[in-house]
Amino acid sequence: MTTAFWCVLIAGCMPFIVVGIAKWDKRYDNNAPRDWLARQEGSKKRAYAAHLNCFEAFPFFAAAVIIATLAKVPGATIDGLAVAFVVARIVYIWCYITDKPSLRSLVWMVGLGATVALFAMAGVAK
Repeated sequence: MTTAFWCVLIAGCMPFIVVGIAKWDKRYDNNAPRDWLARQEGSKKRAYAAHLNCFEAFPFFAAAVIIATLAKVPGATIDGLAVAFVVARIVYIWCYITDKPSLRSLVWMVGLGATVALFAMAGVAK
């Protein structure tokens, strides 16, 4: 399996890891998890928002990796952009949870840029 495909797996697992951070509390109510999460504040609320954003970012990224692979973009290019996406997403999650909105927006753009670059490379691949 290529590095980029491993990155797709990691990115696909991120929402579940991040929601675990949001739910890490002795008072967590598994009978009504969405209601419990809706009442949270601070870092728990931000972790839940980051969890949702992970689901939003994943399909676009996964499609970009697959399409770039099918278009025969060089593997090293795909791998590098996929790693850049995953690193950006990890930093993004940290920024979200620790309430650093300006830096969070910047690293979000880095992740989006890596995804768009994968599509662009696929568009010009021969």
